[in-house]
Amino acid sequence: MQGAFVRVPKIATGQNTVDEADGGAVAASASGGAAASSSASPEELIALSALDIRVGRILSCERHPDADSLYVEQVECGDPDGPRTIVSGLVKYVPLEDMQGRLVVVLANLKARNMRGIKSHGMLLAASNEEHTLVEPLSPPADATPGQRVWFGNSQEQPNPAEPNQLQKKKHWETAQPGFNTNNDRVVTFRGQPMATSAGPVTAATLTGARIG
Repeated sequence: MQGAFVRVPKIATGQNTVDEADGGAVAASASGGAAASSSASPEELIALSALDIRVGRILSCERHPDADSLYVEQVECGDPDGPRTIVSGLVKYVPLEDMQGRLVVVLANLKARNMRGIKSHGMLLAASNEEHTLVEPLSPPADATPGQRVWFGNSQEQPNPAEPNQLQKKKHWETAQPGFNTNNDRVVTFRGQPMATSAGPVTAATLTGARIG
């Protein structure tokens, strides 16, 4: 697909963009909206605000022709030029029929990556146990809207996400990832703040205390 990382309309009313040079302002904005958590460091708040995490819907899914462990999905993520191709290593964990039509959560501003000959334009986020023997794609509520950017805490307001090259260069995902897990109610959180959509929180099917990746 072309223009793989088209930004969805910004939820925030402010005009801040994520930039290390303006880290103080971004961290202050993040602490009020993207992640209102006293346990997160300023660096984590900046990294979280850089992530473009959206609700997606899998329109079709098939096995990768050249990799037994990979699925190739067409995912509606609110891009104006149509669904994006995402390659996921979920074959061992999720039956093919359970992938079709499901709502998912997509990290949408990763730099496109070649996965055994097919370019992947994003990553499906999933919960996994410590041994990585159980993996469950994250589940938005049934009424969540594909393309909507999720938020953390009580406010939808958040800065614009980083461009893919900046996200990779600054290692924002690697910085933020340790702060994600599921709580005792299976709700996905960042440092205790729920991953929210307009229809309610994002959850895992069964896993509590799970890492997110």
